[in-house]
Amino acid sequence: MITAINNATIYTGEQVLQGQSLLIRDERILDIVSPDAVPADATVTDASGHLLNAGFIDLQIYGAGGYLFSNDPSPAALEAVTNAIVRSGVTTYMLTFATNEMAVYLKGFETVQQHPHPALAGIHLEGPYFNPVKRGAHIEQLIRKPTLQEVNVLLTAAKGTLRMMTLAPEVTGDEVLRLLKDHGVIISAGHSNASFAEAMHGFANGIHTVTHLFNAMSPLHHRDTGLPGAAFLSDYAYASIIPDGVHVDWEAFKIAKQMMGRRLFFITDAVQEVLQGPYMHVKKADRYTLPDGTLSGSCITMPEGVRNAVRYGAVALDEALRMASLYPAEVMQAADLGRIQKGAKANLVMLNDELELKQVWLEGRIQSW
Repeated sequence: MITAINNATIYTGEQVLQGQSLLIRDERILDIVSPDAVPADATVTDASGHLLNAGFIDLQIYGAGGYLFSNDPSPAALEAVTNAIVRSGVTTYMLTFATNEMAVYLKGFETVQQHPHPALAGIHLEGPYFNPVKRGAHIEQLIRKPTLQEVNVLLTAAKGTLRMMTLAPEVTGDEVLRLLKDHGVIISAGHSNASFAEAMHGFANGIHTVTHLFNAMSPLHHRDTGLPGAAFLSDYAYASIIPDGVHVDWEAFKIAKQMMGRRLFFITDAVQEVLQGPYMHVKKADRYTLPDGTLSGSCITMPEGVRNAVRYGAVALDEALRMASLYPAEVMQAADLGRIQKGAKANLVMLNDELELKQVWLEGRIQSW
């Protein structure tokens, strides 16, 4: 069966198209054609002039739907988180764990292995291999240096579900970086006090991106530009940034965007309010904090992040959409995600002129809630 979406402004990731129809067959995009070329037997959806973009991608989500997954790595929690994430317009995400006990990681791997979902790309371990000086909201007693033995335990237990790891390059040996890279893990630098030289060495040895730029890392200092300076001057390293105006001031955001261009992409770093367990997050008006007031995760959705970047970050709409879809797909090296083109997965979001979410398609199926 073919589905046609008519009367949309289509943001493909490369072009903005009007007066065209998008054809979907099964879970893939079949083509973009003129309306008179839509097959007569196609099921037609009228987009009413709304914006159509590839589904959003969030590589760092801790919780949603009332659950912080690491506090309850159960099938019920996974289902609630995933349903809430898809309802927010994110059609691909990485479920994230903060620095934790090994048993929590192993339980999370098991749950994800046994309950796959087309929106769940895998697990992102943010920790435990950090510099304690830049621990942020992570539990200091659980932070440790990586060993080949422990990393092998994680990789073996994950069975391919460990897709991303944030670590501090200055505490991680090259042999660990090689091991992670050989297993296809996206390695990100974060919670790090790395010097410029240490960060660049990490980039040269398998680190591909940087986690929540500016937050929990060495500062951009004029005598040593640290991890932010290395990200700016790298030829290829990407960096995520939280577009809420809280974790990063909008002027710093603008500087980073000018320096990094298409290598800067959005995450929400979203958590849920929990008032018990090892990680407690307290909901404030525009953020989450630990009980002691330490800034933790954000409370924005990805569509809100896109709106913020356009309104406050001086980012053009088409570029803000790419920062939420195409660029994180590039980090994942996923050629069939984050763009609207022949053969890509039919993961789509429809937004109105105010950039409010109107509809979501996941692998060609309209999501209802």
